[in-house]
Parts: sequence; structure tokens; C-alpha cells
Amino acid sequence: MPRNLSAWMDLTVHLVVMLALVSVLYFYNEYLAAGAAVLWLCLASFARERCADRSRRFEIYFKNVLRNLGAMLNYAVEGLPQAIIILNEEGRVQWTNSRVQELTGSPVEQDTDMADIWPGLIVGPVWGTEGEYVFMHEDRYFQVFHEPIKSLTGEQPLMAFYVQDVSGFEHLRNEYMRSRTVLCFIQIDNYDEVVQRQTEAERTALLLAVNQQLDNWTKAHGGFMRRVAEDRYIVLLEREGLDMAMGEKFEVLDKVRQLTNTNRLPVTLSMGIAVADSQSMGELGAQSQAGLDLALGRGGDQVAVNIGGKTQFFGGRAKAVEKHTRVKARVVAHALREIMEGAEEIYVMGHHNEDFDCFGAAMGVAKMARQLEKKVHIVLSDMNDGIDKFADLLHGKEEYENLFVRAEDLGGVVSLNPLVIVVDTHIPHLAACPELLEKTNQVVVIDHHRRSEHFIKNPLLVYIEPASSSTSELVTELLMYFEDNLMLSRLDATALYSGIVVDTKNFAVQTGVRTFDAAAYLRRSGADPVMVRHLFRTDYETTVALAEVKARSKLYPGGFIVSSNPKLCQNGQVIAAQAADSFLRVEGVRMSIVVFQLDENTVGLSARSTGELNVQVIMEFFGGGGHQNVAGAQVKNSSLDEILERVVDVSQDYIKEYDSNESNTESGRKETGQKG
Repeated sequence: MPRNLSAWMDLTVHLVVMLALVSVLYFYNEYLAAGAAVLWLCLASFARERCADRSRRFEIYFKNVLRNLGAMLNYAVEGLPQAIIILNEEGRVQWTNSRVQELTGSPVEQDTDMADIWPGLIVGPVWGTEGEYVFMHEDRYFQVFHEPIKSLTGEQPLMAFYVQDVSGFEHLRNEYMRSRTVLCFIQIDNYDEVVQRQTEAERTALLLAVNQQLDNWTKAHGGFMRRVAEDRYIVLLEREGLDMAMGEKFEVLDKVRQLTNTNRLPVTLSMGIAVADSQSMGELGAQSQAGLDLALGRGGDQVAVNIGGKTQFFGGRAKAVEKHTRVKARVVAHALREIMEGAEEIYVMGHHNEDFDCFGAAMGVAKMARQLEKKVHIVLSDMNDGIDKFADLLHGKEEYENLFVRAEDLGGVVSLNPLVIVVDTHIPHLAACPELLEKTNQVVVIDHHRRSEHFIKNPLLVYIEPASSSTSELVTELLMYFEDNLMLSRLDATALYSGIVVDTKNFAVQTGVRTFDAAAYLRRSGADPVMVRHLFRTDYETTVALAEVKARSKLYPGGFIVSSNPKLCQNGQVIAAQAADSFLRVEGVRMSIVVFQLDENTVGLSARSTGELNVQVIMEFFGGGGHQNVAGAQVKNSSLDEILERVVDVSQDYIKEYDSNESNTESGRKETGQKG
């Protein structure tokens, strides 16, 4: 490139200075000045010619650069492997390069709406931002890089989209994902019950039928199965087979449930499934086993699928089967006693906003600790209006002095690594004092709710029985085996008895043989039903509020009643629970849900079922849980009307899916009977 293009201006300055010097020389010597003037003219003529030559050379260079630059730019735009599309805010084409036609298969005219050509090309949500995404069109995958084009104020805003075909990579990636290993642990969760009192031939025939159903299901999904115990199986699948099973909602559960023993008790399965990603095979096995434990803890007859650290649940239609023996209760009672004996201080707590079941179970566990002469405290949350009456009855009793502490008063008074026993919940953030769980690694969990995905980390002992009516029932059974000379006081027995009465709705819901055995034990220990009735009495304002909630109810097809209580009242949770219970007494109603304002930022849900529908599954949509018959949830930072609308939509979808599956199951049973 020619340099010093402004040399003529510089030379002009020099020539003017030299001419001035010649003029000065003229005053001293005319002849010498005349020679200098001739020399100056020659120098000026030479300089002028040199500058003109430089200008001509620069002009030629500039034209060559422009000509080559245009060709290079044209090659860069048209010859790049990426398609370039300039769009306006409405998604209409302003300009494209030739690669676009190769990808679309037809010319793309200006002002064409790209949504008509590539519906998957996203414009609106990414407008004005830089980023990338992949979309699919007609079995081809396209990767898109997008960025806004800088424009002057007042000009139409534009964005550039750089598109390239990545179908080969995406198809390879999808094939890799579809071929990932899936490990499945399967267990007949009610094995002991279905084989009880069966002859050897009947037991063999029943297990053979189960094996055949599982073998057919495994082969249909391209898997491999081996039975590792009488009631346990291991199945290996590929991710493609798992996706097929998930799309079918694991219909093998329904098919196996159609198999019954001679006593008409159906067989139910539980599965724990994990998909291989970056973990080792040992970790994959641990995840599958954890999924199986989770499915069993939720009552069985369901599948827990762990994909990418997130767990999805399928099934869960059958009611949890009550165990007729107390072997597990005796083992847990002895283990709990050993743990308590090694503790210096014990804290017992339930869930936030304690109810009678939670309070009664805590009283029972505290009695165990007092029996061992251990220092024990029951931690209460800041919202426990429902048990204030009972707390007043304990006031002034010497044996209960300093037994209760508030969660906010604990602070730094907790000893180093105390034993914490959590009752009637297993979800950390629902505990009366979640901070207490972080101060110890000695935690025992006793609960009767179906196990949730969120669980207290690394407990020493877990006792969860979803078939039990209440946590108070579980604790009562533990008390029976805890120590031979243990004697309950009248107030302790009444607290436990009130917990059973509340959760069973006066022995009408989720009540089994062991429930009445526990109640009989408590009555023999001095439980007072008259005192329980006194505790459950409500004031006039609560009665009026309950009537208003009932009047606001609406019946939907499928036997579903929903109501709401938008007023923020002191006993809102109790009112919602009572209203939901009362709706089940309406002819044809299978499920009821009451939405209420718990506090200014929280909406509560109280759900009840006759047992045919599983309200726990519905409450899990809202971050809650519970039982098949009784469940609840709390949703923060949402309006009551919004939650009410979502409750109706989710419930109706669930009922439609349930009724559809039930009709298919019934037809399958008829076909099986005809073949038989």
C-alpha cells in the first residue's frame, strides 16, 4: 500500500520556507540567489511529479481493494456453510443468503413469514437477545445462533439468525440417549399377604402368573429380566424401552393387579428405576434401590423413576395393605430404645402447625424418653392453635413441666448433637423447627404418610407405615413393646387416642384391625373419650365459617366437590379439613378439596377421598402429600383464585385418566374370566 499520501502538503511547507530563504539570499548576492531559485524550481517540479505519481498508484490500489473486497464479501456471505436470515420483529424475511434455499428446498422471498416455512424457528421469545437453540423440522434438526443487528435510532429493528443443519449430530445424540442403560428393581410389595394361607400349588400358580406378566412386559420393551428372590426381580432396559413404558403409564401394574389369590387379594408391584448418565454402576444400583424404597414407602403399587436427579411417580392406585403382625413394630421399638439410651438429650417435634395426631405421637415418644429418665423436650411451632386446649390441660402438672419449648426459643440452648425424633412428617421443610435437623446427625423418623421425594437426610431409624391410620397408632404400638413396666398416664393415653380419632374421622377412615387394638390399649390405659369430645368442640364463629364454605362448594362431573375459604381466619385449616370431610357424605362424591387462605402469602389445600381416588397424587402437583384418603398442600406467593382454578383442572384430568384406566382394567378382568 502507498505510504505518505499527504507528502505534497508537507513538501509545500518546505518549499515555502526554502523560497523565503532564497528571497533573503537575494539581498546579499543576486547571482547566488538566481542559482538558488533555479534549483528551487527544479526541486518543486520534481516534488510535484512524485506526489502525482503517488496519487495515481493509490487510486489504482484503492480500486483493486474495492473490487477484491466486494468479491470476498460476496463469497463470505454466499459461500459460508451457515444460512443467514435477517428478520424483522414480526418474523418476516428482510434478506437471506443462498444457503437458505438449500435448507428449505425452495426460494425464500422477501417479506415471507418464516413461521410458514419453519414453524419451529423461534423469533418472539428470543427477540433482542444473543443465544442459540435447536429446533426440529421434518425429521431434520437445525441449530440457530441469533443476535440483534445494531441500527440507528428510528430505523426498523432487525435480528440475524445463523442456521445450520445438525441432523447427523442430533440423530447420533438421540440414538445414544435411547440406548442408555436402565436398571429396574421390582418387588411384589404384598408378597407375605398374598401367599398367606395358600397351598403350595396355589402359591406356585400365582407366582408363575406374575412371572409371565413381567416376562411379557420385559420382552415387549426389549429388556432382560432375572428373578433374584421369591418376590424380587431385576430388569435391564434401554432408555427407548423405558420411554415406551412411561408412555403406557406402566400398564403392567394394572395387569398384575388383576391377578388375585384364592382370597381375592390382588398382587401389587413396586418398582425403582434409574437411568444411567454419568454415574457408576454402583451408584446406578443405589439409585434404583432408593427408588424402590421410595415406592414402598409411599404405599406400594407404584413406580419411582429417577431421570437426571428428578423422580417421577406412576401408579399408586391400590390402597396400602395393613400388615396383620406387629413384628416390625417390636423390632423398631427395641432399636428406638437402644438409640434413646445412648442419647444425652432428646427433642421430639412434628410438622409445622401441629394437629392432634402430631401432638399425640410426640407425647407418646416423650413418654418413652421419660421412662428412660432422659432429658426430653417437645418442640412446638408458632402455629398450633388446634392443640391449645390440650396444652392448657397439661399446665401445672409437675411431670410435664418444662416439657414444651417453642422453635423460636431454642437458639443456642441445644446441646451438642442431640437426638431428634420427628413424628407425623418426613419432609424437612415442614418440620416445626427445620434448623434443629441441621444441628445433629442423629434423627429418627416415625410417620404414616406416603413417602415423598423430599426426605430427611441420613436418619438413624425410619419407621413409615402408610397402611397405618395415624402416627399416634404407630407410636402406641411402639409403646406396647418399648418396656414391660411402662404405664401411660391418663393424659398421655388421651393425647394418643385423640390423634387416632382425628385421623380416622371417629374410626371411619383408614381403620384396620390394629387401629382398634391400639385404641383398646389406650382405653385400658385411661384414655378419656369425653375429654376428646371436649377438645374437638368448636366455637360459634368456626361453625358459621364452616357453613359458608359448604355453601360456596361446587360439584363437578366424576364425583368431585371443590370449595374455598378466602377469609383469613384463625382456624382456617381446621375449617377446611372439616368441610372436606363433610363433603364425602354427599351421595356420589368420591373426592373433595377445599382451598383456603392460610396466611397473607400462603394458600392451603385440604383434600379428602373415599379411597377410590388417590388425593395424594393430586396434592403432589402442588408440592404437598399425605395419604390416599387424606392429603394437603401449601402454596406460597400465589392467589387463591389461581390455585382454585388449577385444582379443578388437575383434578378433572386425574379423574378422567383414572376412569379410563379402570374401564380398561375391568374389561381385562372380564376377558381373563372368560378364558378361565
